[in-house]
Amino acid sequence: MFLYLSKLLPLFFYPLGLASVCLVVALVTLRKRPRIATTAIALSLTLLLLCSNAWVSKYLVRSLEWQNLPPAQLPNAEAIVVLGGATKSPSPPRMMADLSEQGDRVIYAAQLYRQNKAPLIVLSGGRIDWRGSGSPESADMANILTSLGIPAEALIQEPDSLNTYQNAVNVKKILENRRIGKVLLVTSALHMPRSLKIFQRQGIDVIPAPTDFLVSEGDLQELGNTPKAAILNLLPDTYNLHLFTYALKEYVGSFIYWLRGWV
Repeated sequence: MFLYLSKLLPLFFYPLGLASVCLVVALVTLRKRPRIATTAIALSLTLLLLCSNAWVSKYLVRSLEWQNLPPAQLPNAEAIVVLGGATKSPSPPRMMADLSEQGDRVIYAAQLYRQNKAPLIVLSGGRIDWRGSGSPESADMANILTSLGIPAEALIQEPDSLNTYQNAVNVKKILENRRIGKVLLVTSALHMPRSLKIFQRQGIDVIPAPTDFLVSEGDLQELGNTPKAAILNLLPDTYNLHLFTYALKEYVGSFIYWLRGWV
């Protein structure tokens, strides 16, 4: 139930959901209380305009992604831990597991293994029922990695986790059973601050290895490199709204996890 509510309730506090609530309020109060309706419409418009411009969304993403910038040379470890959320399960017409938007996690893990950063890769991720059926994400990631030439014996699957806290708890058991100490944690840069705190709270010796950066130095420079660009980047855009929401989800998630004592 917590998992379901943790996915459902925050939707009403994200820009699109909150703007929709405001418009419903405006629709209900339009005839009898036009002042309330006007305020609700203005709030909805302000939310969408503010949260869908590039200046706000990209700097909000940057505030998370750049907290754990990787060093020029990552140290070696005893295992690479890859968090789920990087694959789409096979479902017609998709005949095999695909990489999702966060699929860089899988590719980066393969690169680190090829660089001899660690001899093992721990793949952590189950499959939430209402987000599609099929094999756990850990199995999908394993299939993709073996197709890239990573030996199956180097892969350890953890197929039961449904959120980041469970990732850390279940991975800790695997590490203790195999007497593995230091690990490289691979996840999206936006997700890294929360993930790192959760793993550290479990007492795991973890080195952040972020990937899937959504905002680069070049992106920020392009925001205002010309007066025209500065103005255009103030205009609403659905991708910017997605970035803002994605970053806000991480802040909301961190707050909820803090309330539960997980970070």
